[in-house]
Amino acid sequence: MNRIVSIDLETTGLSSRLDKIIEIGAVSIEDGVICDTFECMVNPGRELSPHITNITGIKDSDLRDKPLIKNVMPALRDFLQDSVLLGHNIAFDYAFLKHAFVNEGLDFERTGIDTLKIARAMHPGEQSKKLSDLCGLYNIDLKPHRALNDAYATAELYLKLNDSFYEKEPSLFTPQKLIANAKKQTPISKSQKERLNEIIKRNRINCPYDIDLMTKNEASRYLDILKSEGYL
Repeated sequence: MNRIVSIDLETTGLSSRLDKIIEIGAVSIEDGVICDTFECMVNPGRELSPHITNITGIKDSDLRDKPLIKNVMPALRDFLQDSVLLGHNIAFDYAFLKHAFVNEGLDFERTGIDTLKIARAMHPGEQSKKLSDLCGLYNIDLKPHRALNDAYATAELYLKLNDSFYEKEPSLFTPQKLIANAKKQTPISKSQKERLNEIIKRNRINCPYDIDLMTKNEASRYLDILKSEGYL
């Protein structure tokens, strides 16, 4: 195993099926040395919640002119190559990546290493296993909740954990197959688009979505919301 890529995502929420990626940060590690980085903001096709803006500092205006995820995939795939993925709770990031690749008709099967899993095993006495607290423990500089910063800090944390504990528990540093269920999402139908546009125009609704980028399921859910609010 020569190349590992530490990856972190900022997203519109916690559900890989319902939410979208808004920022990608990745750091490559080759033979134990941090070598290269990848950073990109992504237009999610929807407005951000105040909660997400408060956490990340990312605003809708920051993303409006950024590429869609489908336009980011080629460059990201080139950067990732066939590397092992590294993350702090890597299952979360992998699930979002899997959905993004599957939606573009691309396979994405990977193995990964989880610094959260290693920390839980090697630091059972530490109450918090959050990345920020572990970085404090290991004197790693971190400005949290921005993708590249978190990916870089995770890479440094991995290297320190590896130096301290690999000989004691090598199995914790062995890449494991990552698993996430993802089905390709169907784009919004013509009838849904026409109905939404008519309702929004008639009621002068400030729609939080770019309707052209919605999926069929997103459109159905939004129509249900509009119905519950008395617009249908």
